[in-house]
Amino acid sequence: MRRKKLLFICLGNICRSPAAEGVMKALLEREGMYDVEVDSAGIGNWHAGELPDHRMRKCGARRGYDFNSRARQIRPEDFDRFDLVLGMDEENRFDLMQRARNDDDRRKIGMLVSYVTRHPEARTIPDPYYGGERDFEYALDLIEDACEGLLMELKKSE
Repeated sequence: MRRKKLLFICLGNICRSPAAEGVMKALLEREGMYDVEVDSAGIGNWHAGELPDHRMRKCGARRGYDFNSRARQIRPEDFDRFDLVLGMDEENRFDLMQRARNDDDRRKIGMLVSYVTRHPEARTIPDPYYGGERDFEYALDLIEDACEGLLMELKKSE
């Protein structure tokens, strides 16, 4: 099987997408699935080079994660490199569709929330940036749920 490559996208690449990257990497490592590449990026470049938001890092650390990737903006060549490009909300998906160069790019775009199994009411992974600790915890709950669901899908395709 060809190496699978996943890219998680949020607005600034400092809260949700680096958390999804960190959670997914931890799950894959736990399963011994080293043939999956994981990265994250943002729609915008406002935080390029920065570590994830300190509140998300703190929330993740309490659950045993180390969110330490550096923010970057999505690039056109990411559509060539990655098999799945998963946004966190409808605005991310819309922005990704606008950046897609062709139908092949558009077929790779999806929503991370579509993989949740324990939160069927969730339609998006809301941005916790302007919220409090509870918002970060909820976003991470959804991210963990969705990454576990995505892992199950990846295992089926092995």
